[in-house]
Amino acid sequence: MDTLYQSQPGSRGTYKGDTMPARPPLPYTDEVKAATDHLYEKVKDFISPLEWPAKAPLIHAINQMKREKNAVILAHNYMTADIFHCVGDLMGDSLALARMAANSDADIIVQAGVHFMAETAKIMAPDKKVLIPDTRAGCSLAASITGEDVRRIRAAYPGVPIVTYVNTSAEVKAECDICCTSSNAVQVVESLGSDTVILLPDEYLAKNVAAQTDIRILTWKGSCEVHEKFTAADVQDLRDAHPGIVIITHPESPLEVVQAADFAGSTAAMADWARKSGAKQAVLLTECSMSDNVAIDVPEIEFIRPCNLCPHMKRITLENIYDALRLEQFEVTVEPEIAARARASVQAMLDLPAPKTPAFFDPAKQEKFVEIVSV
Repeated sequence: MDTLYQSQPGSRGTYKGDTMPARPPLPYTDEVKAATDHLYEKVKDFISPLEWPAKAPLIHAINQMKREKNAVILAHNYMTADIFHCVGDLMGDSLALARMAANSDADIIVQAGVHFMAETAKIMAPDKKVLIPDTRAGCSLAASITGEDVRRIRAAYPGVPIVTYVNTSAEVKAECDICCTSSNAVQVVESLGSDTVILLPDEYLAKNVAAQTDIRILTWKGSCEVHEKFTAADVQDLRDAHPGIVIITHPESPLEVVQAADFAGSTAAMADWARKSGAKQAVLLTECSMSDNVAIDVPEIEFIRPCNLCPHMKRITLENIYDALRLEQFEVTVEPEIAARARASVQAMLDLPAPKTPAFFDPAKQEKFVEIVSV
C-alpha cells in the first residue's frame, strides 16, 4: 500500500512497503534508567512507577535517534506528558510551532500533533523531511472546510478579505489572504484595513473575536469537538464546587464560556497567565493533557481537571513516534503550487509584529452579531 492518508488535495502521508518492520526489543536496562531518571522526576505525578519501565526505553531510543538523524520533535501543548516533557524539543501552540518549523536547522521534523500542523511545518520548511507518526491524526475543525468552499465564499463576497485559522488544510490556507491563530486572531483581523472580514472556519473563535473588535465578522459553521462541549453551566458548577477557583479557557469555546471565565486565550496565553496569576486552584477548560503539562511547570497551583480529550491528538504515542523516526515513515508532502500560496498566507501572519505579551480575550466584552456564510 503506497498511500495511507489523503487529507485534502495537495497533501499526503506515505509508507514505503507492504508491512511495517517489527519493532526491536527495547529493555529497561541500567543504561536506560540512568539516562531517563531525570526525566521521570518531571513527570512522576502523571506516570506511575509501574508504567515508567515500559516508557523509558522508548524515550531513550527516541532521544538517541534524534541525535543520530538530526531530527527534532515539535510537540503541541495537547501532547501527553511523556511526549511533551520527555521527547519534545520544540513545544508550544500552533503559532509557536509554525515559527519553530520555519527556523529549524534539523533535517527531519516529527510533528507530535495533528495533520494540519505537519502540513504547516512542511509549508514553512519545504526542504525538511516532515513526518506524522499516525496518518489518522486529523482535526474536526480542519475537516469542516475545503479549498473549494473558500473559493465559493470568495466568489460570493468579492473584495472581502478572508482570514483562515491555522487549524486548516494546506489547500484552505492557499485560498485565503492571511492565516491566524487564536493568539493573534484579533490582531490579524484588525490589520487588514477593512470594515468587514471573513474569518474561517471556527464559528466560536469568530464570535469571540467579534466581541473584541469593531470589525464586522463573517464566519463558517466549523468547530473544535473538544472546546465546543464546554458550557457556562460547567463554569458555574466549578465555581460552586471550588470557591475561589480561577477559570481559564480557550477562544474556541462558546462565547458564553469565555464570558463566564476569568481568562481566555490561546494555549500559550493560558499557560502564561496561569504561571503569573498567583492562583492556588485553577482549571484549564481545554484538552486534558494541557493541564498536566502546565501543572508540571507550575507545581504551586492545584489544577482541577474537568477536561475533554482530543481523540486525534491522542493518536500520537511514544510507540508511533519511535516508528516514524526509525523507519522515516509517513512523510507529509504538499504540492509545490499549493505550498507556495499557503506559505504566503502563513508568512503574512508571521510578518505581523509579535505581541509583547500573549493576547487575551476580555470576558467583559459583549456579544455581537456574526453572520454564518453558506455557499
